[in-house]
Amino acid sequence: MGDIHVFGIRHHGPGCARSLRAALEKLKPDILLIEGPPDAQAVLPLMEQPKMKPPVALLIYAPEQPKKAVYYPFTQFSPEWQALKYAQKAHIPARFMDLPQSIQLARVKEGEQGEEIEPAAPTTRGRLKKALKQGGLATVVAPEKDEQTLLEEDPLTLLAQAAGYTDHELWWERQIEQRHNVVDLFEGILEAMTALRADAKPPKEEEAQREAYMRQTIRAAQKEQFQRIAIVCGAWHAPVLTDPGPAKEDEETLKGLPQVKTTATWIPWTYSRLSSRSGYGAGMDAPGWYAHLWSSRNQLTTRWITRAAHLLREQGLDASSASVIEAVRLTDTLAAMRDLTQPGLAEHNEAILTVLCHGDMAPMQLIREQLEIGDKMGDVPREAPTVPLQRDLEHWQQRLRLKPSIEKTKLELDLRKENDRARSQLLHRLQLLSIPWGKQVAVRGKSGTFHEHWQLQWKVSFAVAIIEANVWGNTIASAATSHVIDVARTSKELPELTELLQRVILAELPDAIDQLLSILQEWAAISTDVRHLMDALPPLARVARYSDVRQTRAERILPIIDGLFERSLIGLPGACFALDDDAAREMLSSIDHVQDSVQLLDRPDQRQEWLQCLRSLAGHDNIHGLIRGRSCRLLLDQQALDEKEMRDLIQLALSPAVSVTQAAAWIEGVVRGSGLLLLHQDQLWHALDQWLSALNTDTFIQLLPILRRAFASFQGPERRQMGEKVQQLHRSPQATTAHGRQNGETAIDHEHAAHVLPILAQLLGVAYGN
Repeated sequence: MGDIHVFGIRHHGPGCARSLRAALEKLKPDILLIEGPPDAQAVLPLMEQPKMKPPVALLIYAPEQPKKAVYYPFTQFSPEWQALKYAQKAHIPARFMDLPQSIQLARVKEGEQGEEIEPAAPTTRGRLKKALKQGGLATVVAPEKDEQTLLEEDPLTLLAQAAGYTDHELWWERQIEQRHNVVDLFEGILEAMTALRADAKPPKEEEAQREAYMRQTIRAAQKEQFQRIAIVCGAWHAPVLTDPGPAKEDEETLKGLPQVKTTATWIPWTYSRLSSRSGYGAGMDAPGWYAHLWSSRNQLTTRWITRAAHLLREQGLDASSASVIEAVRLTDTLAAMRDLTQPGLAEHNEAILTVLCHGDMAPMQLIREQLEIGDKMGDVPREAPTVPLQRDLEHWQQRLRLKPSIEKTKLELDLRKENDRARSQLLHRLQLLSIPWGKQVAVRGKSGTFHEHWQLQWKVSFAVAIIEANVWGNTIASAATSHVIDVARTSKELPELTELLQRVILAELPDAIDQLLSILQEWAAISTDVRHLMDALPPLARVARYSDVRQTRAERILPIIDGLFERSLIGLPGACFALDDDAAREMLSSIDHVQDSVQLLDRPDQRQEWLQCLRSLAGHDNIHGLIRGRSCRLLLDQQALDEKEMRDLIQLALSPAVSVTQAAAWIEGVVRGSGLLLLHQDQLWHALDQWLSALNTDTFIQLLPILRRAFASFQGPERRQMGEKVQQLHRSPQATTAHGRQNGETAIDHEHAAHVLPILAQLLGVAYGN
């Protein structure tokens, strides 16, 4: 029987990693057994590849149910990573010994597949899930909890209390991570955990199964005659692994457990996903700081303060060399005052805040994001197993020179250029597959359908999304096409189909476009909901506008638009009768959709039909006032009403025979839109003024909320001009304003004009005085 040496560690702790590496160098074991998923054993040799650069993660998933997936993150300062690297250097076997994920993922219920399993490291789950989290979030001991409760929920707190700490995170940081004398460190951890587990309740079923499997792995190593067996595991498990004992009870515990088929691979990871704020169970509060602890043992404080100063300077903030020296001295002084062997993150932050940031917390947020957490992203070799869809994506990323990055980057595309157009295709196709690598943003300054602006940001969680999407096809194009067709066939509303068609047009998927057009024609022929017909128009109109750049066959789309438009005009008047306020607002939205599509297509015959329909709506007294008012406003904006028609509509809407609530609704509809255009409708303003003046006090108070809501959407300058407009309505026609206005006209100073007109004529290239 070989000697068993158990090393209880804290996951992602640089102090533990350094101490573990030193202990292994001293022990020189024959085999390493590490708490981790045996499912990933086959991909461990990839760690030897030069292109494997942490942070990375093992991804284990069920190929037939990709949403059943779990991550095992590693970084350079993870004790498990250092143990594996030692095994490679020493040419000894290293094996994962945790309960396989083929068993753990089998427990996930069918109904839970919609949610991705919380990314988990090879962590000490169960009672120590919170106790072993990294970071500066203090766990203050609640006085009302007794020792048994603390033992169940947070056993490290008892050790911290015994040492005089109220924060077990701070205790672990100072006693373990910052420890210089590592002699008998792991023996001390084992002794402490043994004492804690002696009073703890028996482990729950899942934890018991995990520890039973670990002991079975130890027994297997003993049978292979390994003499020095090193075990690396979460500290909580250490006491039950020192002596595996008889196998019968563990065999009974593991008997008959269901399993699913699993596949493992390596994927890049990021520091932000290692942080506890990402929801990662074994996360740390400051991955960037821990990486600094690992890589900068010498001149730790000087290098950290200098990095902070460089970061501030890049943002145009003052951070002189003298300030850096002062901040370093303050950091060391704080550590000495607190009797620390070396300054911690808290001491560094206090010094930076005081000296470099001059007490201003705003720059500290930048340091928090860029230094404490960091934006580093790892890399994996191409030899790592991937699904075909991932390979196709990597091919396009390389061909189009689009390197994934966790930083937000801007991308401007000109679709008249072949490479830019291909980039647009890729980003739109990924969006169809629910992989939103790029987000399209609206910008000012460049117009036209040939310009696109994107914001790119790669997320490591896309790895699972790619695996899920692979069921639709082995290439981005084929997968997006198959997925879109499936969505279209199961869609239940016409607007969803037209919106989907617009996205497919942007992605330039010819086969999907043909299928969608056929499905859309069938839906358009049988749909009877007028609002659905109207809401389906804008996406189709936008699709037609892309025909010049994306070579869309607009001749197939325009007949569908014509059919939907004609049926909308026929059904709209009848659909507007007997509507309540909420239904009227919904119908108003659909009317605006038709207006948008008419303006977008700019076809004279279609515009005339639409204007005629609006006249019918605006002049029908049995239609809700909101719709009549909006129809009137749309006619006004398009200069489709002469003075007599406008006067007749106002008299109809604001007649004493019309209820005040309907009149107020008409006003709300008619002022909806551009305030600048509204300011030029003098006849409308006079009518509104007369109507409001005739209201009694009680009625005015009752309608005031409606009227305020009608004008609330205008900007401050617009409302101010409207107030001035109303003020002018009550001035005497003979009054002359300070600006020379009389009888509504501006008085011209001919003497001054004579000096200006010759120059103006010269600028315009015309003869003056002829």
